[in-house]
Amino acid sequence: MNKILVTVLTSALVAGATAFGVDRVFAKTDEKAETVQSINGMYRTVNLTETDYPDLTYAAESAVDAVVYVKVTETVQNPYGQVDPLLRYFFGFGDGAPKERSGSGSGVIIRPDGYIVTNNHVVANASKIEVTLNGNQTYEAKVIGTDPVTDVAIIKIDADNLPVIPMGDSEKLRLGEWVLAIGSPLGFELRGTITAGIVSAKGRSMPPQNNEFKIESFIQTDAAVNPGNSGGALVNKKGELVGINTAIVSPTGSYSGYSFAVPVNIVKRIAADLIDFGQVKRAKLGVTMTTNTKKIADEMKHSAINGVYIVEVMAGSAADKAGIREGDVIYEIDGSSILTSQALQEKVNSFHPGDKAMIKFDRDGKKKEVVVEFQGDEEQVGTVAEDGSVVYYGATIKTASKATLKALGIRRGVEVVSVGKGKMKDAGASKGFVILYVNDHPVAKAEDVIALTKRSDRAVFIEGVDADGRPAYFGFGKAD
Repeated sequence: MNKILVTVLTSALVAGATAFGVDRVFAKTDEKAETVQSINGMYRTVNLTETDYPDLTYAAESAVDAVVYVKVTETVQNPYGQVDPLLRYFFGFGDGAPKERSGSGSGVIIRPDGYIVTNNHVVANASKIEVTLNGNQTYEAKVIGTDPVTDVAIIKIDADNLPVIPMGDSEKLRLGEWVLAIGSPLGFELRGTITAGIVSAKGRSMPPQNNEFKIESFIQTDAAVNPGNSGGALVNKKGELVGINTAIVSPTGSYSGYSFAVPVNIVKRIAADLIDFGQVKRAKLGVTMTTNTKKIADEMKHSAINGVYIVEVMAGSAADKAGIREGDVIYEIDGSSILTSQALQEKVNSFHPGDKAMIKFDRDGKKKEVVVEFQGDEEQVGTVAEDGSVVYYGATIKTASKATLKALGIRRGVEVVSVGKGKMKDAGASKGFVILYVNDHPVAKAEDVIALTKRSDRAVFIEGVDADGRPAYFGFGKAD
């Protein structure tokens, strides 16, 4: 009897061990946990486990309720004004009264007390805004603040305990990573639509329109986006907000494979400023730049190929005070690699005026680093820089040197040292222009220009000579 019992127990143990071993063999075969492969001579470890294939159900279900439908009503003035009754009858010009037209977009709830982020172009010029939640509740919304430079706006509804999407980190997005676009393509009936795609590119920009200054460093995806998706959410596999869908590139006006989103790292700071201050407090480095290339490197005879080539540094700017010079190549800001001018814009836009950052750059083949304290973007006419130049509507001006006066054959004047974004540039001022008269009064130093400008009620008229000595003049209004 004992022999039979021992035999049975031994057989059971052997069978169990065999089954476990077979199971582990097949499990290892099925998992293919890690495969090492050569890519352009480089070796990378690629995880091919089944659990790494994208399951987007959690992200979709957790994020969809925080994406809303935004209906916008705009009052449009009739360009013809009051129309003659005969013209109305024969030509259908209408009665000349203002008309209302509707548009729509999407928005993302970012705070449970009703704050919603959307695109500026969705709510611009709106006379009425209505927000419909995924549960069909409709609220009237008000605009808290807008930022046309990044195409971000904040609106608010009177509600509490709303679902929100946690904000992620758009800098950590990887090419080929799966993302979801959530919004209301083509209107109310398709609200809460979810589409999937991958990150196709980062740091994209689009051709400027109407010469407007824009900060663009878009996330490009192939998730289907159409008119009405503007202001909707771009989320990662974790259900985190990584971007706000804002534009498509298409020859037809409908989705053709290319959609673009404002990175959430830009949205975070813009939204915080708009909620706290009603306007954006934008940091400014004070440089003119271009993405570095081998062609530029060869022409300028510097060794760095990656990074951003500095074309000009504004006198008195944050970059100037930190010691950055024309011809430097910036390649890193606060640990983030800077490969394009769009990436530099995005990174600088993540700071506030007064914040400090470590900037690494290449100068004549030597690696250097400096700490920069960012300045504000606000125009502070009359501010005196360390070199004695004075801020003047986006430009900097300084009493013309004796060498400049002699070269141009003039006795006195105020030289334009640099020209940045602002009214001077818009009016046609250029570097090297020498101001001789402001509102018909002669000027000899920067303080004269400032004093005469302050005395003017509405407009400023400037006469002088350009860098080649040719007479020129321009003007601009003081009111915004």
